[in-house]
Amino acid sequence: MTVRPLPALGPVPQLESLEWTEQRLTSGLNVVAVRRPNVGMVEVRLQVPFQGAAPTHAAHAEVLAASLLAGTASRDRDEIAAQVQALGGALHASVDADRLSVSGSALATELPDLLEIIADIVEAAAYPEEEVKRERDRLVERLEIARSQPGVVAREALSARLWGEHPYTHDMPQPGDVALTEASDARQLHAERVRPGGATLVIVGDVEAERAIELCRHQLQLWTGEDATDGTGIEPLPTPSPGVPVLVDRPGSVQSSLRWAAPAVPREHPDSPALSLANLVFGGYFSSRWVENIREDKGYTYSPRSGIEHRALGSTFVASADVASEVTAPAVLETVYELGRIATAGVDDTEVENARQYAIGTLALSIATQAGLASTLSALAAVGVGPDYLRAQPRRLAEVTTEQVSAAAARYLAPAGMVSVIVGDNAQVTGPLQLLTSLGDDRTH
Repeated sequence: MTVRPLPALGPVPQLESLEWTEQRLTSGLNVVAVRRPNVGMVEVRLQVPFQGAAPTHAAHAEVLAASLLAGTASRDRDEIAAQVQALGGALHASVDADRLSVSGSALATELPDLLEIIADIVEAAAYPEEEVKRERDRLVERLEIARSQPGVVAREALSARLWGEHPYTHDMPQPGDVALTEASDARQLHAERVRPGGATLVIVGDVEAERAIELCRHQLQLWTGEDATDGTGIEPLPTPSPGVPVLVDRPGSVQSSLRWAAPAVPREHPDSPALSLANLVFGGYFSSRWVENIREDKGYTYSPRSGIEHRALGSTFVASADVASEVTAPAVLETVYELGRIATAGVDDTEVENARQYAIGTLALSIATQAGLASTLSALAAVGVGPDYLRAQPRRLAEVTTEQVSAAAARYLAPAGMVSVIVGDNAQVTGPLQLLTSLGDDRTH
């Protein structure tokens, strides 16, 4: 059998041809429309600023999102579902610490009717008592299951280590808070926060951009209200203090969940392209140093991964791996070694070029479909970044030098600047870990 060599990489994908129309309506709603005529469908993404500092905000927000499509003054749940299905599409709602999102799709010819249904929901969601109770009970059950998972425990412990009592730490509500949430709470939160001011509506599909914007202006003309997030009492993210790893006891666990994190920079920061490539070289894709070390060479874990998480109030580098309890200390040692190596010795030209090709290629792939482009534009809008980012980013990545990537690694990935959390069975992992470092004990879990 003759083994043929792999073909050479093709040219770097160019996104310069991406065209959009953007307009802010008198209500304050920002509309971004992109014509993609290759498929006779249209994708719609509405995101509304939804930060809140109240202790019950996350619980009320989750119940609101779960019940948003449960009925309006003129439609019940079944009618909404049947009408959306008749348009050849779907409609969903979700919420996180930054935004409430409504995602929809339909045949392009049915965009007026899809927008009319969305308008009815944001203007007149009714939150029927029985529907809210049903969704609330389902949500409590899902939260209880989620909170039994080591990854969720690790995520919350890491957030607490990073941000203390900031609302970002409590993004996932407690089941008890959700259980106490009433339909009236969802209605009140909707009235206070589901407003067009500061919101962004993205439309991508086989429809003229100007017509799409005019349809939004017509169908959403009754939706009014200014952005209400300014008075919510949200403080800026605190600067975390690096220190000893926090060990969270999970008796009987056969695995340890390892997490490292450090402040990063937002997408439009001058250091962002270099940091993106430094992250890829370290652990951001399958050919990275960290994956080669603790997965391919040592066999400690199946899927180590690092990345830059962007939120409205700040960006964070996060590295995560789940390993067998008996190799917890060796995996920690190798991770700290790889962080130290990239921070002190930098990267080489081949690593940077491979990471560059991967970064530009995956960006192009992420917006190749109508749904991918709509979701990407919506996610960018949620952190205050406009569509031009998709044009500029490939150029920025192409211009980054090896020296700049090494400098970003030294500035942002040094292990001395990290906070870390280890969730596992203390009885198995504490002794070996103490041979490496002092430990902090989180007794809240």
